Amino acid sequence: MNEKEIAEIRRRFRPDKSNITCIRGCYVNGNREIISQFSQSLTLTSQEESEQILSSLKRTLSGALGKNLTDITFSTQQVVDSEEHRLLMALKNSSLNDEQAVQAFYQRVIEALNLDGHYMILLAHDTYDVPYRSKDGETLEDASSEVFSYILCSICPVKMTKPALSYFASDNMLHNRAADWIVAAPELGFLFPAFDDRSANIYNALYYSRDISENHKEFVDAIFHSETPMPAAEQKEAFDAILQETLEDACCYEVVQTVHEHLYEMIEEHKANKETEPLVISKNTVKNVLINCEIPNDRVEAFEEKYTQAFGADTEISPRNLVENKFQLKTPDVTIQVNPERSDLVETRIINGIKYILIRAEDGVEVNGVDIHIKRDPEEVE
Repeated sequence: MNEKEIAEIRRRFRPDKSNITCIRGCYVNGNREIISQFSQSLTLTSQEESEQILSSLKRTLSGALGKNLTDITFSTQQVVDSEEHRLLMALKNSSLNDEQAVQAFYQRVIEALNLDGHYMILLAHDTYDVPYRSKDGETLEDASSEVFSYILCSICPVKMTKPALSYFASDNMLHNRAADWIVAAPELGFLFPAFDDRSANIYNALYYSRDISENHKEFVDAIFHSETPMPAAEQKEAFDAILQETLEDACCYEVVQTVHEHLYEMIEEHKANKETEPLVISKNTVKNVLINCEIPNDRVEAFEEKYTQAFGADTEISPRNLVENKFQLKTPDVTIQVNPERSDLVETRIINGIKYILIRAEDGVEVNGVDIHIKRDPEEVE
């Protein structure tokens, strides 16, 4: 799925847009025991509560593609005959009314998921009359191209609030508000089937993980029996380590700056062109940057080998996982953050045998919020 397709489904999660009539779920304690189960009708729920419920579910479709949201792919054999795919299809085709399938799903999640504390498993089913879109991009709301039937699963931690002083309008007084259990934002979840090319794709699901350093591999394996991509945070750590280890003394500021700038420019260009397909790169993308930096061939070959070992020979990854929206230099005692577009203001130099990081500074220099003037060295010659 691309960003436009995800946004189109996200817009469904409003009381006046969705065909979600009820939410099914179960409450699981820290001992992996189901405390209670429920099926709550949204038609009998207040407008405010319905909006809150749908808003919470919608967060399962939030975050960045390649970071929080990743595609899970089923093999042809799985679609033809596998327990995991049959279970998901039974949930979808029955609109969550197949009691045996619902209970089997709950148990499969509980047995596999390593999540501390209490949590809720929430399930919703929706049918979407997909508006027809003409070749010029115009959407015709009164013309439907197909009906997209799908399920959304959200796993939400249940957390205890702290006691607090609160104002009660009923008696116009301040009282202590007791600690209570609240449903937090989803930790993980998925949409099935995927909405690819604005149509159902039963060979794919869209998986969500709130924490980019944790993809809950045990959950993905149990529900999809599929490999999960390396978490985004782990991808960045691996990439940084590969550059450092393989380039050795050639891993200087200018090389890292060039790699960062190249990937950042790709991201900005992709955004400016409003590309719908996710931006991905291969090892050759970075390899060509290193060659242009005149890195020795043996170091480039070492980079290729380590990259293949870490990510796979033909794996494409999102450059957004490799660079941040800030350019940061760090020593044991000092951290400097630079606008990614102005990393040219920084250079490294050795002066009288001492290593320095130099930052070109004109006007607008502040120290703890105070504008300062940089004094001229009395010995400096005009």
